[in-house]
Amino acid sequence: MHGLKLADQKSLMKQPVTVLVGIGTERAAQLERLGILTVEDLLLHRPRRYEDRRKLVRIGEWSQGQTAMIQGTVTAMGVKWYQHHRKSVFELILEDGSGRLRCRWWNMPYLEQIYRAGQTLVVFGKLKDVKPRIVDHPEVEAAEEGDDVSLHVHRIVPIYPLTEGVSQRWLRALIWRSLSRIEGTVEEPFTGYPPPGWMTRAQALFFLHFPDELANADQARQRLALDELMVLQTEFMRRRRNLARNASARSCGGDNRWIRPFLKRLDFALTAAQTRVLREIRQDLAGPVPMRRLLQGDVGSGKTVVAACAILMTLESGLNAVLMAPTEILAEQHHKKFGKWLDPLGLPVGLWTAGRKDSLPASNVASIDRPERPRLVVGTHALFEESFSLDAIGLVIIDEQHKFGVVQRERLVRKGCYPHLLVMTATPIPRTLALTLYGDLDVSVIDEMPAGRGKVRTFLRTEASLEKVWDFVKNKLQEGRQAYVVCPRLEEDGMGDLKALTSEYAELQKRMAPHRVGFVHGQLPADDKVQVMREFSEGRLKVLLATTVVEVGLDVPNATVLVVLNAERYGLAQLHQLRGRIGRGAHEAYCILVGQSRTDAARARLRAFCETTDGFKIAEIDMKLRGPGEMLGQQQSGMPQFRFADLVEDFSLLKEARAIAARLEMK
Repeated sequence: MHGLKLADQKSLMKQPVTVLVGIGTERAAQLERLGILTVEDLLLHRPRRYEDRRKLVRIGEWSQGQTAMIQGTVTAMGVKWYQHHRKSVFELILEDGSGRLRCRWWNMPYLEQIYRAGQTLVVFGKLKDVKPRIVDHPEVEAAEEGDDVSLHVHRIVPIYPLTEGVSQRWLRALIWRSLSRIEGTVEEPFTGYPPPGWMTRAQALFFLHFPDELANADQARQRLALDELMVLQTEFMRRRRNLARNASARSCGGDNRWIRPFLKRLDFALTAAQTRVLREIRQDLAGPVPMRRLLQGDVGSGKTVVAACAILMTLESGLNAVLMAPTEILAEQHHKKFGKWLDPLGLPVGLWTAGRKDSLPASNVASIDRPERPRLVVGTHALFEESFSLDAIGLVIIDEQHKFGVVQRERLVRKGCYPHLLVMTATPIPRTLALTLYGDLDVSVIDEMPAGRGKVRTFLRTEASLEKVWDFVKNKLQEGRQAYVVCPRLEEDGMGDLKALTSEYAELQKRMAPHRVGFVHGQLPADDKVQVMREFSEGRLKVLLATTVVEVGLDVPNATVLVVLNAERYGLAQLHQLRGRIGRGAHEAYCILVGQSRTDAARARLRAFCETTDGFKIAEIDMKLRGPGEMLGQQQSGMPQFRFADLVEDFSLLKEARAIAARLEMK
């Protein structure tokens, strides 16, 4: 059995690569550095590009810098030694009737034993010089037929990511031999799959590495990407199925006795989008299966009011509600806002953070399902602690879901007995990410902004304009407005490149006098953060200097100016979150990005941000520029690792995987 040490071919794909002939301990260690542990890993090792080596070029027509393939006869060869026989260069001369080509390999004298005068060779490489014509370290193939003929020339050839000790030719040949061994043993991952019109998985593995045309390679990539997305979508379907089978929802549809007076007290009317989303949520809360819903809405679209209505429906049904925020500052603000809304209705609102834990009764239930006095508890990660316990939880709301991992979400839900779950985000999520990260959730989108909001204008300025920027800020303070100033760093690092909060604070105090300046950052004690934010909210502080701790949730309508220092250091989604801190009142607002964009791409990115306030457009741009993992944070987001699926480009493929998974689920 050529190329295989085991007779059990059916299990070959899952076997370690050491079952392949020629793969010992050293080779296995090299492949492991490429993430290749099994034969399946080897066959899924994706080429980073392809080279079309099907067309021969005459030596005399080969241009300098051109990558091409030629065929010629060896007319001379030899090794030259340097530095007391420690360095060498092997050269051979090829001729094809149109010119001569010198092929050189440094410190590879053993090649003299491989080639011979009169031999016909096919050479592929990039021409370094034309007088004389020279190519260094080309790929060479004897023109005679061999075991792996046409693997490296005369075809479209895969070019792989490599590591030290592994060459393209060796890896290409290993994959070719392995493909021949698995022929006829590759199983489809799902029954009744693939759909008509798709190549089989075995065909996809072959064409991924050795396509007849580049279109074959793309079709193979799509088939393997579909498999990855199918695994994800079928897992989502499994979760939904298990939830429907195993969980009986507590009815939280409410009776409107508290929602009606709450809505009457508001000084604004709900938008049509908010009303539509509330109908979707009410239907879920009254349904037989626990709600699992994602609520998306751009900054300032009114998600918090919708959340308040969902909470009131739950409390009307005699059950408790829990709301979790990613930071103590945001939790404190939610506690204050919900207290203002719910206190007049006689409904208690508790707070549970690392810095403050409202006392809760040991048991506040008249029965296992109905508390004596339903309440809302607002908190942070501290809600995960064993010390937090609350009976009869009917609804869990997670604000700014992207700040939490999927596992964290499940841990909080398990605190109750299958409560309804609403996760909210003001970070607009591109469609592919929404289906990938939250495919087990229904999605509601508030796609309409409330009336009466001030327009936000965004400007891009350089460091040279900073003096004028501060003059503009001070003028706005004199008009009675307030301002945020955001720094990327807490302290100086000695490099001098990034603005630091500690040094900017003293400078701003001088520039903005007599207006008061405060500061807040992640390392500030919780009580101090709350005090600073209270003073800023009440207008006693006119300028709030901060790190990105103010990124989410803060609502100070009188703050109309945002200055972001070193703006080039932030992703567009984060800049959009920061910009959402202003424009929350009736006055026109100004976002001023101050940056040193050293590249055209960086300048274009920030200019694109200045041209739109549509968070969903910004999210799409951000994902294309930075990729989904960096955009959301790989660990926090629970982003799956894909070899072939591209979440920037594969939205249609993701929708197809979702549809196929649904069809298979129904069979």
